[in-house]
Amino acid sequence: MTVHVNVTKATVALEDTGKGIPILLLHGFPATRMLWSRVAALLTDAGFRVLVPDLVGYGQSEASAGVPVDMASQAKWMLEVLDVLGVARTIVVAHDVGSAAAQLMVVSSPQRVRALAVLDGVFGTEWAMNAIDSIRTWAPAEAGRIFPVLARRLGKSAALRDMLSAYEGQQGGERLIRAARALDPRQTEHIGAALSASAVPALILWGKQDEFLPLETVARPLAELLRAPLVMLPGGHFTPIDCPVEVVAALLDFFARLPPEL
Repeated sequence: MTVHVNVTKATVALEDTGKGIPILLLHGFPATRMLWSRVAALLTDAGFRVLVPDLVGYGQSEASAGVPVDMASQAKWMLEVLDVLGVARTIVVAHDVGSAAAQLMVVSSPQRVRALAVLDGVFGTEWAMNAIDSIRTWAPAEAGRIFPVLARRLGKSAALRDMLSAYEGQQGGERLIRAARALDPRQTEHIGAALSASAVPALILWGKQDEFLPLETVARPLAELLRAPLVMLPGGHFTPIDCPVEVVAALLDFFARLPPEL
């Protein structure tokens, strides 16, 4: 079921399906909630309540004019979404820079996060910003030309192309430029100690062929910081699309080992 939740100076569109322990799935850049379509269906079938939002400024979620759509703001908005939905505590599963928002949620409100799973995510200032430099510097007047370039570069499957379709046309391109320019690795530069001290159970999943975020400089240090298992998956950067069955199998194994709720 698609719902629209009003938060501070923004509206969040999300899918809310299933019943049971809630799981919040956060996409990254340049994705939308469609990144999680197959993963969400499998988790729902496994007996979970699955919440899949478009981050604000992405997909169908909108911010008021002039409101920044950075990851620190996303973290605050996602906590507001949980408040509106009456979800006191959730498992958070996040991909790419969506994991920055997830980490900031853990740091600011560890009591709200039962567990954290990061898929091909970010660590410290390692956000693979060089991969999006061309979008950050793209002339807004030419924003309508972004989608064909992006589709050729990333659209290796029909699922990826469908996910990227939210950024077709002039308006879609402008939204993508705005989102790219809002990304700021400094927001997670100094949170390592607080993230580690939170003691939130964590899991790190990484595609063996991830071409954007390296295993040794991002995945392994993040896993060590969180004292989390590091599981390699048979995919590239977009593991929820590349290998959803393997992603869900790893997640379910992780969930089964979590301490019971008090």
